Amino acid sequence: MPAQPTVTDVRHWARELDVVGARLARRFPRAEPRRRAVEYLRGLLSDAERKNGWQLAEKAGDAAPYGVQHLLGRADWDADRARDDLIAYAHGHLADPRGVLIVDETGFLKKGTKSAGVQRQYSGTAGRIENCQIGVFLAFAGRNGHALLDRELYLPKEWAGDADRRAAARIPEDVAFATKPQLAERMLKRAWRAGVKAAWVTGDAVYGNDVRFRRALETNGQPYVLAVKSDQRLYDGRWRDRVDAIADRLPAKAWRKASAGAGSKGPRVYDWAAVPFGGADERGWRLWLLVRRHRERRAERAYYLCRGPADTPRRELIRVAGSRWAVEECFERAKGECGLADYEVRSWVGWYRHVTLSMFALAMLAAIRSRAESRPAPRERGGRG
Repeated sequence: MPAQPTVTDVRHWARELDVVGARLARRFPRAEPRRRAVEYLRGLLSDAERKNGWQLAEKAGDAAPYGVQHLLGRADWDADRARDDLIAYAHGHLADPRGVLIVDETGFLKKGTKSAGVQRQYSGTAGRIENCQIGVFLAFAGRNGHALLDRELYLPKEWAGDADRRAAARIPEDVAFATKPQLAERMLKRAWRAGVKAAWVTGDAVYGNDVRFRRALETNGQPYVLAVKSDQRLYDGRWRDRVDAIADRLPAKAWRKASAGAGSKGPRVYDWAAVPFGGADERGWRLWLLVRRHRERRAERAYYLCRGPADTPRRELIRVAGSRWAVEECFERAKGECGLADYEVRSWVGWYRHVTLSMFALAMLAAIRSRAESRPAPRERGGRG
């Protein structure tokens, strides 16, 4: 159990904002936006009820949000360069050779039609079709904690081909339509170029059912555990069949009880089966179908395609499949503690600037938690020698 924080710890944590501010300083040619960026981060980490422009301006001591609006809209700085700093900072604190990179998306409910990329579309956050923006994110999860590393705003086809809406939302000319798996692939390549090492990549069926995405991972030598829909087909040695049909034929001895990790209500225990397909390839990798089954409602199943070293044990595949909860916790913390969804900007550049700074605030919290949890507890006094 982590030790209680000391006064010295709290002072060190307060100085973390200075550390991040110094890291970001080179991204701001002028002093005023540089100062406002640090104040913006301070506001995102504050106890303000909502982290919108007015409340963040008040936290910074301003009578109106014009300075905040300037920072997010017109100031001279590159959010992608700041994102590069974020990747280096977060991975530097959370690096773990058994770590997992997670791709996922979250929705941002919006009113009107002006915000970049907004339209009526399915939001997993709401669980239904809503008027919203969709952000695709890359997270890293390991033994030292988890944080969001990268982000892309999904631009629907209707937006990509509408010159007037693009101009009004300040969408750059070189931004074209891209699928969510394509956006995820871009972020993974950036992370790899930045030196991020992960044992596995995982994601839901939006990514697992995309054959091009899976091939991109294989081409880059990246093992994966990706969810797929029940109608995904696999060759079982005789014919290509749906994964749910393959699971139907599994004998009772194929299933083992195991935990997918700790949840909010304790260990998440399911029945699991891991079925290998084919032999090892020239790299020593093989393919599995991993199936998760509810222990009481056995018709409730989830399916994963897994590709990685042939000697990977079932428990490792289960661990990776269960690690997806970490990105959901990242979204929850980022929205609840760091204002991720509280922005009021409409422009493309404004979205990227706010979201990048919110992710940096979240990474700071992850770094602070990691230090606190790794500090050894003080030795008890008065024990017998």
